[in-house]
Amino acid sequence: MSAIANTPTPPYYAVIFTSTRTEKEDGYNEMAARMVELALQQPGFLGIESAREELGITVSYWADLEAIKKWKANSEHLQAQKSGRKSWYDSFKVRISKVERDYGI
Repeated sequence: MSAIANTPTPPYYAVIFTSTRTEKEDGYNEMAARMVELALQQPGFLGIESAREELGITVSYWADLEAIKKWKANSEHLQAQKSGRKSWYDSFKVRISKVERDYGI
């Protein structure tokens, strides 16, 4: 994913997922693609940006905290989280932030 998300005028929320990966690859790319596909269907989802080298950072943007809560509780997303903890991530951190200002070209 290389595009910058087209987010609305603030305020909105960002979920920042930072991770280090294990060497296991089987199924990871397919699951990541499915999570983006699924997130696009969620009410309140605004966009996503992701980059990975040794450290991966994925930022998803949401209209409100309730939308984030519902995404976290989505059954397919819960299964992906479980698989990530078991197979794909050595470590990760999730941070939720309120975006109050943004700018760019």
